[in-house]
Amino acid sequence: MQDTQALLRLIAWLSPAFPVGGFAYSGGLERAVHDHLVTDVSSLQDWLFTLLDHGSLWNDAVLFAAASKAEGQGARLTELAELGLALAGSAERHLETLSLGKAFLAAAVAWPHPVFEVLPKDCPYPVAVGAVAQAHGIAPVSALAAYLHAGVSQAVSAGIRLGVCGQHQGVALLSGLEDKLSAVAERALVSTLDDLGTAAVQADIATMRHEQQHSRLFRS
Repeated sequence: MQDTQALLRLIAWLSPAFPVGGFAYSGGLERAVHDHLVTDVSSLQDWLFTLLDHGSLWNDAVLFAAASKAEGQGARLTELAELGLALAGSAERHLETLSLGKAFLAAAVAWPHPVFEVLPKDCPYPVAVGAVAQAHGIAPVSALAAYLHAGVSQAVSAGIRLGVCGQHQGVALLSGLEDKLSAVAERALVSTLDDLGTAAVQADIATMRHEQQHSRLFRS
């Protein structure tokens, strides 16, 4: 029963229908498409692999894991939240993680728990989800893998809307990412904050260039 309850909560919290507004953000992908860095499903896969291994999704995974280990410690969660916001590589990336985090906490209170009383008001998305999932007793590896899957699913959805792949190609891409997502989740759960850091320079530049893009579909 507990496993079923955990699964249902993960499905609800990380569903596209959960009111966090994730559909409005592309994490710089829109600019990457504009600049012809991502042109088809193959380059979209390369983009996602880079983010998972060396970019923003890796940092998110480390922060998520750290939050899941904080066990409701208010001071520790506040430190992680401040660090997560400070690591945002651009104004739009800061807006994205903060807006998603606030929206998640505002909606997730439908499942009451004392953790909401110790989480800071300004909380980045991975810290918010990691802390709440841990507080509800959800296995960290399952929670983190689901979080990462939601992140790449949003990117694939954005790629479809931007015309770099079709729906069937997008589904095939998600299928092919399963082993990668599992490996990144497991690696992040044994990481420390010393493992934070990115080397996805073009992705970071894309998020900054997107701020000046005149015509766009996404907020980041």
